[in-house]
Amino acid sequence: MQSNVTRELFDKVILPVYAPAQFIPVKGSGSRVWDQNGEEYIDFAGGIAVNALGHCHPRLIKALQQQSEKLWHVSNVFTNEPALSLAKKLIDNTFADRVFFANSGAEANEAAFKLARYYATQKYSPYKTKIIAFNQSFHGRTFFTVSVGGQAKYSDGFGPKPADIIHVPFNDLDAVKAVMDDHTCAVVLEPVQGEGGLNSATTEFLTSVRALCDEYKALLVFDEVQCGMGRTGSLYTYQQYGVIPDILTSAKALGGGFPISAMLTTEDIASVMHPGVHGTTYGGNPLACAVGCEAFDIINSPEVLAGVEKRRAIFIEHLENINQQFNVFREYRGKGLLLGAYLQPEYHSKARDFLNAAAECKVMILNAGPDVLRFTPSLIISENEIQAGMERLSKAVEKVVNS
Repeated sequence: MQSNVTRELFDKVILPVYAPAQFIPVKGSGSRVWDQNGEEYIDFAGGIAVNALGHCHPRLIKALQQQSEKLWHVSNVFTNEPALSLAKKLIDNTFADRVFFANSGAEANEAAFKLARYYATQKYSPYKTKIIAFNQSFHGRTFFTVSVGGQAKYSDGFGPKPADIIHVPFNDLDAVKAVMDDHTCAVVLEPVQGEGGLNSATTEFLTSVRALCDEYKALLVFDEVQCGMGRTGSLYTYQQYGVIPDILTSAKALGGGFPISAMLTTEDIASVMHPGVHGTTYGGNPLACAVGCEAFDIINSPEVLAGVEKRRAIFIEHLENINQQFNVFREYRGKGLLLGAYLQPEYHSKARDFLNAAAECKVMILNAGPDVLRFTPSLIISENEIQAGMERLSKAVEKVVNS
């Protein structure tokens, strides 16, 4: 351990937009993490649904090592083999015909929203620019994506916001109908809201929104940054609903821990674009795409995808055992291993207290708003690791309940 690299240093050198835990992780293996003092933690957070194969998966390490000795970066003035290979995998396994690579979910969503408006203005009318989004949604931290996101606390205070964005209640078809018109270019939603409390769309809602988009010649955009790539038990969540979007965004688990994102769309929609309309320096770089290819192959396997629902059931069984003792959870939300435990009313606004207590008890969890505990572990976490983590979580819950 470097004695001069401490948690206190964070408060001196990093922009104060985060409030991280008091320990500093330095090593990980599977779903276990060790801090500077050698203390072991069980990871139920997964880097916010990023580490879908745990820490330091040997096949990802090998892919990164091999590519690191070949080619790191060439920009998009040139192309590269890993980017083309990953794009082909995505196209072969989804509705898409075209892929755009970037580095984060926010960048993928920025590209999606720009494409939706550009397509509508080029194909129909310069006034067809309205975007319908949903309360409590989250789409990233760029100014455009944070404005489309339905949580004003993330977009207020930065000056005039991008215009022609309307927010309505999630899963409320009548609310969508009330604002849908010929000026609408896109409806944007997360099939399972991540930061907004792990609310899942109903099949009826998505089917009806799809029909409305068809009627008004608007594009349906699915943000699957958090719920995609095996997280809910299918490669992408839209495949469980039988509702096909026009544009889909993917990130987080796509690189298994290496920063990469993708926007997927159809040939028709992609056809309005041409060189120079949009771009990125790092997107599709060989290192990220080489790791992404390997992560994709592992996740998109029957064994991993079938194991997601099995592990969800084990998590809920343990949470229920905790709940029988302490009565802190009211219901369970989300799909697969995008799992939320909604707190009883007397514990509302205390999700962060549970998170902090969990860290003290050596288990890493997340919150999804002030009232929901969020679990986004590795998709291949072992039963022993779940057992060990839940024993620690039980102690953390007891701390909060008795505080």
